Amino acid sequence: MTDVATSRTENPSSEEVLLVARGIASAVAPDSGLTSLQASLLRAVTSALTGQDVDYHGGLPALGPDELAGVLEGRSVDYRQRIVHHMVLGELVLRPLPTEVALRVAGYARALDIEDTFVRVARRYAQGAYGLAWMDLKRSGFTEHWETAERGQLKTEVALTGPLDLGEPDPRLRERWEAFAELPEGTLGRRVFEMYDGRGFPLPGSPGGASAYLAQHDFVHVLADYGTNLRGELEVFGLIGRADPDPRGFAWLATLIGLFETGYIADAGFFERDTREHNVQAPGMLHRLADALRRGKAVWERVGTDLLELDFHERAPRPVEEVCEELGITPKSRLAVESGSCGLFDREGMSKHQQQVAEELRRQRS
Repeated sequence: MTDVATSRTENPSSEEVLLVARGIASAVAPDSGLTSLQASLLRAVTSALTGQDVDYHGGLPALGPDELAGVLEGRSVDYRQRIVHHMVLGELVLRPLPTEVALRVAGYARALDIEDTFVRVARRYAQGAYGLAWMDLKRSGFTEHWETAERGQLKTEVALTGPLDLGEPDPRLRERWEAFAELPEGTLGRRVFEMYDGRGFPLPGSPGGASAYLAQHDFVHVLADYGTNLRGELEVFGLIGRADPDPRGFAWLATLIGLFETGYIADAGFFERDTREHNVQAPGMLHRLADALRRGKAVWERVGTDLLELDFHERAPRPVEEVCEELGITPKSRLAVESGSCGLFDREGMSKHQQQVAEELRRQRS
């Protein structure tokens, strides 16, 4: 295992990118070859994260697990683990997920000297053990993170019951969120309050509202300018997961794909399964998701922290642009915008139900 202090940290060459792409494609391809969705997704992610275009549709030559391990010799454990996560991402969009693919990815992970929960989660999916997969995902992907979240940063005295559970009533927390309405226009707190108020969302601390922990992601909605429909949620949690210096942050994206694309996850508390529109496969969505990963990587390079553990309340009085600069949240790519990535306050960035509520609220207030 490579020591972090002596690991290779240079950006991968075009040759290394291509070799890694061959290894990933070899690991995740069903017997009939990569599906169109897999090939398009992996191409978009590779381009966004490396700046190099690899055509996964063109039948890349196979590269075995030991050969890939040789390519990545000298890379850190975290680096190799993220390569394994790209394999898992290529698996998770398959339904059904062939057992031979899950086993093959596990073999590649072993060759890279990576023990990873998400490899096991994918294997559970292939076996049809969806409940066990969800238990693994929660236990190894989220639990350690949300249990260490500081209540002082979250501004709540209410015990946290789970990362995706509904919040418990907390009058003091609700008052703090209500006070955001008095902040100057353009500040982080004012904008997040306007998001809640304009859509009729219950404030954190109110019955039916998000928990103090889950509400952290709404600050990221504002900072990253992502909508609040299911596709916007995929974008925001793709960014959050990749920004986390702990590779287990991948659990966020894995969970939302299970909820909003394949249906492998039936119930996650605050979020309910909805695969009616196959959101990952929607036009332009692969470029949007890949760009969210790119933006998350930029945050990781700038601050190297779990965004859900930040004290956003302390940052609430500051202008949105200032907080973005601090955290390294870069603008969306032109390709993501052209592919339909909606702004937070764009009508198209709301679900149909959110649009109806927003229109009714406007009528009542006019």
